[in-house]
Amino acid sequence: MDRNDYYGGESTSLNLNQFMMANGALVRILIHTDATKYLNFKAVDGSFVYNKGKIHKVPATDVEALKSPLMGLFEKRRARKFFIYVQDYEENDPKSHEGLDLNKVTARSLISKYGLDDNTVDFIGHALALHKDDSYLDEPAMDFVKRVKIEVAYMFLWDHFCSCSLDTSKSLGFASLSLKRGICSSECCLWRHLHAQQAGKQEFDENGKAYGVTSEGETAKCKKVVCDPSYLPNKVKKVSKVARAICIMSHPIPQTNDAHSVQVILPQKQLGHKSDMYLFCCSYSHNVAPKGKYIAFVTTEAETDNPEVELKPGIELLGPVEEIFFDTYDRYEPTNQHDVDNCFISTSYDATTHFESTVKDVIAMYSQITGKTLDLSVDLSAASAAAEE
Repeated sequence: MDRNDYYGGESTSLNLNQFMMANGALVRILIHTDATKYLNFKAVDGSFVYNKGKIHKVPATDVEALKSPLMGLFEKRRARKFFIYVQDYEENDPKSHEGLDLNKVTARSLISKYGLDDNTVDFIGHALALHKDDSYLDEPAMDFVKRVKIEVAYMFLWDHFCSCSLDTSKSLGFASLSLKRGICSSECCLWRHLHAQQAGKQEFDENGKAYGVTSEGETAKCKKVVCDPSYLPNKVKKVSKVARAICIMSHPIPQTNDAHSVQVILPQKQLGHKSDMYLFCCSYSHNVAPKGKYIAFVTTEAETDNPEVELKPGIELLGPVEEIFFDTYDRYEPTNQHDVDNCFISTSYDATTHFESTVKDVIAMYSQITGKTLDLSVDLSAASAAAEE
């Protein structure tokens, strides 16, 4: 059930402000559930990283890596040794560990072993491993290495299912699959006035356990309630705020080889911010804008109440902008005990332009709700086939 007449909440529509990693968790889930039968994909032209006031393409091949101005000749040699270590690393093969226990050694220590400079660390940590800030450097290196291992050879996908949102197509796809497999016999309801957001007596018993949702005088009974933070505001806490700019242009982003769709990551250190900034651009070629128009999104974790000033570094990369819209929204995390109240609440969307953090949250919720571990070890050839389609 949804109080809106559209799916997606703050994200609203994937084909306006998000994209996904081709070998990321979301694609694996879509393949795992067969929801890819309802979706079509189109490759995003390139990913870029902001460095010393300019944007540079993130190398996707050995040739691009050799030509990239992101690193000097000697730095490329050091980086190559690091990437070889990452690619050869196998958790169950001690011979590939080179004597390092990545569950104890920090990412900072691992990086220092290869003598990589700060600009290279920015590129690897934020444009490849997709860390939102530098806190990962002082954490065990295992997660960092796994991220880099997956993303070293990657490409980005863009959904263009009809000209509507991927959120809609995902939801309808999952609903259809549920019906077909006999998981449920209900239907999706949009634009319903959900009184459950006030956590009234109709939805919770005397022990504080959720037993249903009331809408327009009707109560749908259930054993568990799954929702976003806006439906149960007394069971969540504010953790941050996202600043966002939506820009309309008549040209591609400069210095991107006239690409119709790109991502640019602006690492925190390059901006003097506490977290990264993200820029994503798409265009009429993706059926999301009128002929000749481009739409760009600039987002970051807000540090002030002035998004116009905070987002300026990203907006300046766009060139002339015809229309620009600024907004901010608060991010929340659940504070309830789901085993006590039967309520499973997601975290709010963050500022990233990929779904990796969101899917991580969903997978955790799946385990909490079912008591099972979701196995996403899908055949990568299936992922490639989905990408080619």
